[in-house]
Parts: sequence; structure tokens; C-alpha cells
Amino acid sequence: TELPGRGPGEDRARLRAARRLGRPFDRQSSFVVGFVATVGVLLAIALGAAVYSVRSTLVLVFLALFIAVGLEPVVGFFTRHRVRRSIAVFIVVLVAAGVVATFVYSAISPMEHEINELTTQVPKWRSEIGSGKGSVGRVARDLHLSYYLSGTGSKSLTNGLASGALGAGKEVLSAVSSFLVVVILTVYFLAALPSIKRFTVRLVPRSRRERFALLLDDVLAGVGGYLLANLFTSLVAGLGTYVWAMAFGLPYSILLALMVALFDLVPVVGSTIAGVVVSLVALSVSLPTAIATGVFYVTYRFIEDYLLVPRVMRQAVNVSPVVTVLAVIMGGALLGIIGALVAIPIAAGIKLVLEQSVFPRLDNS
Repeated sequence: TELPGRGPGEDRARLRAARRLGRPFDRQSSFVVGFVATVGVLLAIALGAAVYSVRSTLVLVFLALFIAVGLEPVVGFFTRHRVRRSIAVFIVVLVAAGVVATFVYSAISPMEHEINELTTQVPKWRSEIGSGKGSVGRVARDLHLSYYLSGTGSKSLTNGLASGALGAGKEVLSAVSSFLVVVILTVYFLAALPSIKRFTVRLVPRSRRERFALLLDDVLAGVGGYLLANLFTSLVAGLGTYVWAMAFGLPYSILLALMVALFDLVPVVGSTIAGVVVSLVALSVSLPTAIATGVFYVTYRFIEDYLLVPRVMRQAVNVSPVVTVLAVIMGGALLGIIGALVAIPIAAGIKLVLEQSVFPRLDNS
């Protein structure tokens, strides 16, 4: 098509000039470099803000995946005996739910009795603290705690507890919902764990997939062994607390045993904190009983650290005590109790990767 006022030759020359590529942008110019860097920083900030906003959900997902990996050896036991994975997962979930339901059902009546007894004893203890008589009153008087536990100090404490009752209810509901989310995600992860492993292996170049798959299997086996071993040591701690409480007449023996078992899941510091709480409860019996309880938990701590845990976890993880303490401290600082719980298997996995991949390459360089 000819443009008005122009000849055919001129039009063809203009079309050829329009189709000719111009000079490319200078990608090394300060403007282009600055623009790309600014966009990259903004994208990184947006991604960090998105991850931070869903951090609580990501922690639950990570915890569910950790528990699923820990239960994988049990599911693997059934699959090695020619049981379909879906049926094996159903059996494991059913057994776990049955154990929890049996424990809760057997503990409801004693826990209800102990809670009612605690409610009845609180006014009595307050009266003893105010008069300085009785076992609790004498201990409070000797420790100069009478003002804070009775009178004006007690009123302020009571008002603080009353004002925080609504917040405590919200925390309970949040904990229950988080527990249900973790349970559901654990079941899904446990059923799809082989697919997750295959997907993770495919993210690695083909030439390194076989070695990466072997390392991944070793790391997951260590995590599973650690979780099962930790559950066993926590069960031993809970049973030991129950026997001690029954032998020396400590109140709320089942509640104390359950608390110690849960706290003992946190390595290094869990059983120590639980021992302090049980020793404080033992003050309601007598001061010598509280001292004996403290000595019992110190002794148990040494037995657990130097006899029980090394023997149980020798086949699971092989991490030095220094690395264990540092991992627990850093995990607790990052993710709280959940971080302290998963810190040791993560440290064991990093140690395995260093020994199998990084150190040999450095030795041969």
C-alpha cells in the first residue's frame, strides 16, 4: 500500500528501516543495573514479608512433616511385610489414636479428682500462708513470700489471673486447633512421603540424584530413630515421676507424670524444668520431701544423659554433647519449644551431609 504523497521506492525503504533491529540496551549501564537490583531487593522483601506473615502455619507444617518422618520406620515395617502403604498408614494412625484415647480415658477420672482436690486446697493454702502455719505457711514464712502470696499481693495476683482468664481460653482454643491441623497434615504427609521424596530428588541434577537419594534416606532414618528414641526416654521419665510421686505421697501424681513426659521431649532443658516444678509441688508435703525430689531429678538427669540417652540414641543420631547443646539453644531461640525439639536431628543431618559430601571433596581438593 502506497502512502499518500510518497513514491513506492521511498515506502519500501522506510519499511526496511522499520524492520531493522536497533541498538541493544546496554545491560551494564548504571540505570539498568540499579533498576534490576532494586526490583530484586523489593521482591526479596515481599517474599520475606509473606513468609513472616505465615510463619506460624509454616511451623505447624514443619512439625507435621517431622512427625511423619518419625513414624515412617513403623510404616516401613508393615510395607516390608507386603502391606499396602495406605493400609499401613491407617494401622499406624489407628494404633496411635487408640493409645492416646486409652491414656486420656484412663486419666480422666484421676485428673478430675486431682483438679477438684487442687481447687479445694487453694483456700486452705492461702489461709496457712496468711497465718504462717502448716507446711505451706512455714515454707512461705521462711522464704519471705507471705506478703506476695496473701493479703494485698494475693489480691493483685488474683486480679491478674482473673483478667487473663479470657486470654487463656483463647490460647487453649488456638492450641486445640493447631493440634488438629498437625494431626491432619501428619496423616497426609505420612501417606505421601514416598512421593515427596521422589519430588525432592528430582530437584537435583540427574548425575547426582542417586547419591542425594542415599543421603536423604540416611537423614530421614536418623530423624525417625531420634523421634522414637525421644518418645521412649520421655515415657521412662513420666513413669519414674509417677512411681516417685506415689511412693512419697506427692499430690497430682498423674498430672505431674504427664507434664514431665511432655517436657522431657525437649532435650537438655526439658526434664530439668519439669524437675523444678515437681520439687515445688513437693513443698506442699514437706521441705525434706521437696529436697529429696530435687535430688531425685538431679540423679535422674545424670542417668538419662550418660546412660539412657547414649544407649537409646546410639543407632539413631551420633552428635557430640557440645553440638547438642548449641543446636538446642539456637533451635529454641528461633522456633521456641518446637525448634528445640527438632534441633538435634537437624544437626545430625547437617553432620551427615558434611561427612559424606563436603569433607571428602575438601580432602581431595
